[in-house]
Amino acid sequence: MEATRIRLAEGVHLTYLPARKFKTSLLSAQFVTPLRRETAGANALLAAVLRRGTVSCPDMGALSAKMDNLYDASIDYTVRKKGENQCVGFVASFIDDRYAPGGERLLEPAAALLGELICDPVTYHGRFVPEYFESEKTNLLEAIRSLINDKRDWADSRLLRALCDGEAYAVPRLGDEETVDKLQALKVYTQYRDLISTAPLEIIYSGSADLERVKQALAAAFATLPREEVRVISTAAPHVCRESVQYVEDVLDVTQGKLGMGFSCGSDDMPALLMGNTLFGGSSNSKLFLNVREKLSLCYYASSLYHRQKGLITVSSGIEFQNYQRAYDEIMAQLEAVQKGELEDWELEGARSTLLNSYATVGDSQGKLENFYLGQAATGQHETPADLARAIQDMTAERICRAMSTVKLDTVYFLKGKEGEA
Repeated sequence: MEATRIRLAEGVHLTYLPARKFKTSLLSAQFVTPLRRETAGANALLAAVLRRGTVSCPDMGALSAKMDNLYDASIDYTVRKKGENQCVGFVASFIDDRYAPGGERLLEPAAALLGELICDPVTYHGRFVPEYFESEKTNLLEAIRSLINDKRDWADSRLLRALCDGEAYAVPRLGDEETVDKLQALKVYTQYRDLISTAPLEIIYSGSADLERVKQALAAAFATLPREEVRVISTAAPHVCRESVQYVEDVLDVTQGKLGMGFSCGSDDMPALLMGNTLFGGSSNSKLFLNVREKLSLCYYASSLYHRQKGLITVSSGIEFQNYQRAYDEIMAQLEAVQKGELEDWELEGARSTLLNSYATVGDSQGKLENFYLGQAATGQHETPADLARAIQDMTAERICRAMSTVKLDTVYFLKGKEGEA
């Protein structure tokens, strides 16, 4: 699939992904804005409020009827974190024109509704409708509070917040409870006007329509979009490793401990670090999974994740409280094994196969395509899945060792029970 990215207007870009293999078309519109504690919650909230109604469809009933007329099309709001940016907007899915009854064209009305949700929301005295605002604020607060119910996700989030304390990467995509609780309708409406005026807008289309037609549909849909001093998309600053390891503990009423470890990567060889992380803990054939979890039974789960934009690797594991030191030592031992090149041929080929398969399957889903290309645009990257696959194809053990030898422990996070002791 050949991706084309073009400029439509000031700070507005289209990524065009022609596809005839799907029965649906996808149209995504996402504002990309710096991730900040003081605005993250407002951005997440306004996305939900915008989805409640437009000038011509002032409530959910009218919006649903409009989408029913488009043969059960769907438009969902999204709030995502890409690097140190927050992506806020909508993703629409509708029947591709080739399958629409009577040859009806659906791209244009779907694009128009998307544009209306963004440019012409229903308002009340110059602000969001109070009932909509309060309802969605309650929903957002509940979503933030419920994060602690999944202790694995909670521990992973706490590790990142400690590891990147003072950096934008530590800010949760939905904001925090304290900030959201103080939000007022007028402030969020003001934030909305600022967002659509100054934030870059990334539009992604996947379907069978030709490029010129897509451009014309979007030009009409976003004709009233204000563009004032549009900011450029900012890229994340690499994390600087601490001089001494930071240890952070939380105590909650849990029966299983969560050990998280954050590592700083001193190399900028992204493909080698990607392979190195896959060997370390990024797959079911990794050293963490096969040794720490399966062979030694020290963890209920153990995996690692490479954060390309920040030059970080994080480890997530669930353990018995009394196994803290043993699990810690074994995780470090497995990292050292990768750094020293203690790698079997089957491990290398397994990691390579895992990554190549992940890139090969991006094109099998419009959702994966949209998420991949949004991530690239929002973080200033330009590689296609094919480019990334080529970088992995000829990766050597020596190159992996060089890159992974720069990986150093920065932060250790442990979530233990009220009776648990490390």
